[in-house]
Amino acid sequence: MGTRFTGSDASALFVEADTNAADVASIGANQRPNTALTINGTDASGGAVSFTNARLVTVTTTGTGDAGKTILITGTDIDGAAQTETLTMLGSATTVTGTKYFKTVTAGSVNTQPAANISVGMANNAAVAIYAGRARLQGTYIVCSSAAGVLNFLTTSITGDSQLKIGTVASATVSRDITVPDEGILFKEGIYLQYDVTTFSNMTVFHA
Repeated sequence: MGTRFTGSDASALFVEADTNAADVASIGANQRPNTALTINGTDASGGAVSFTNARLVTVTTTGTGDAGKTILITGTDIDGAAQTETLTMLGSATTVTGTKYFKTVTAGSVNTQPAANISVGMANNAAVAIYAGRARLQGTYIVCSSAAGVLNFLTTSITGDSQLKIGTVASATVSRDITVPDEGILFKEGIYLQYDVTTFSNMTVFHA
């Protein structure tokens, strides 16, 4: 999520990183559902989970007989549209990470009851929509955090084509001021940011 500022041909979006660390029981904790997962995890409220920024979902097994069983995750994507993803479980004490970013999770359903408890949570991978339409990225001011990483700016969708990658510095007292020359980088179908929650504190993104 972010705050948008305008007043010229350029717009500025202030983005605070989702600093909620990866949690294997964020959505549902230690259960053997017959069908429906109980949304009772550490981030659950009212039978659902709403993330600050969209996150990748995980499922963690403890039983040795759960390889090949699946869980269907239901919720909304980064733009608020309905979305589902099926995760296939592996062997004992193994965490599987999905590939779709969920802004909310409202349900989970297994195809077969697990042999032992499973937990459903989220990974450190996060994503946010900067701008939904055609735009030119003109620069960004980034306040780093204690871990270095890469900020990936994509177009079309959060799994679309990468147009720009920026490295961050492992220091909470360091900032990076990036100006793109000329008219900026063209993002034909929206600007999306993909990142690890440990790699920056906040940023301002400038686009026109």
